[in-house]
Amino acid sequence: MKKNRTGLLIFLILLILLIITGVLFLLNFDKTQNSPKIDLRINSSPFQFSFSKDSSMTPTFSEYIAILYIEGTITEKTKTYDHKKFIQTVKNLQTDTKNVGIMLFIDSPGGTVYHSDEIYLTLKNYSKTNKPVWAYLGSMAASGGYYIACAADKIIANRNCLTGSIGVIAGQSVDITGFLEKHGIKMTTITAGKNKNMLNIDSPVTDEQKAIMQSIADEAYEQFTGIIAASRGLTIAQTKKLADGRIFTANQALKNKLIDATDSFENTIDKFTEELSENLSKKVKVKHIENKSKNNIADFFMEKIQNIIPKNELENVVNMFALPDNLDFPAYYYAK
Repeated sequence: MKKNRTGLLIFLILLILLIITGVLFLLNFDKTQNSPKIDLRINSSPFQFSFSKDSSMTPTFSEYIAILYIEGTITEKTKTYDHKKFIQTVKNLQTDTKNVGIMLFIDSPGGTVYHSDEIYLTLKNYSKTNKPVWAYLGSMAASGGYYIACAADKIIANRNCLTGSIGVIAGQSVDITGFLEKHGIKMTTITAGKNKNMLNIDSPVTDEQKAIMQSIADEAYEQFTGIIAASRGLTIAQTKKLADGRIFTANQALKNKLIDATDSFENTIDKFTEELSENLSKKVKVKHIENKSKNNIADFFMEKIQNIIPKNELENVVNMFALPDNLDFPAYYYAK
């Protein structure tokens, strides 16, 4: 009972401090007409209030390349990746006459088939304006992360990058019917359609259902390998030999023509801007457009009030509302 009261007290203190700080923060930025545009984001967790400038809307008066970041799991929205914002940013850059190219910074274990492919298609549409796209692979660009990189005209990786993992996860099933029966538990799901309950925990997977899911995986796999073959100048046979789900080091990827070079991020930016400056006969600048929340207030409070409330108790309350944002393994999968 005492622990419950402590948790409730901590929650109320945090809530009050969040509201007060948020109001003061907004008032501070409204004092002048020249204040930057503030984007108030309220995420799924009550502790994830954040304020950030939308840097993609900042006017630029000279030609520039945009550095776009794809970090963490590629899905609808996490702390490090906002899908709708990313897609809209690319579309804005496509019509921006001052923008002359995009460099992707990818540091991701992958994500869903849908989101990865939508990014790929949006970038390919951007390329129709004859603006180049380069991709830089950070510590990991696997599965869906590598899929997206194939939209680029050139792929450069950090020498310690792990990439590849070319394959598809179409579904997983855990059959606990034996366990339920052993413990006298009866679970019944009412359905119309013999395969409607497929992959549910109370239903063994039939051969027909395995074939259904395999056909989904195979179709996505054919799409994935076809994109790689077209992007990297490989035959389908060469691509499928590499596409068994394995991870490649940067040197291995280079030998197998999955990337064009290894280099540092800074050198890659310099080479891209130098090439474009030479082609356009004018100096090209660089504009970084991050795709994640800034100035997370939860982090701010964790730092400021840990001297009042024991840090372990505060973290326990915050973690009650937190959802995992990152995959623990490389994946290119269908989301339910």
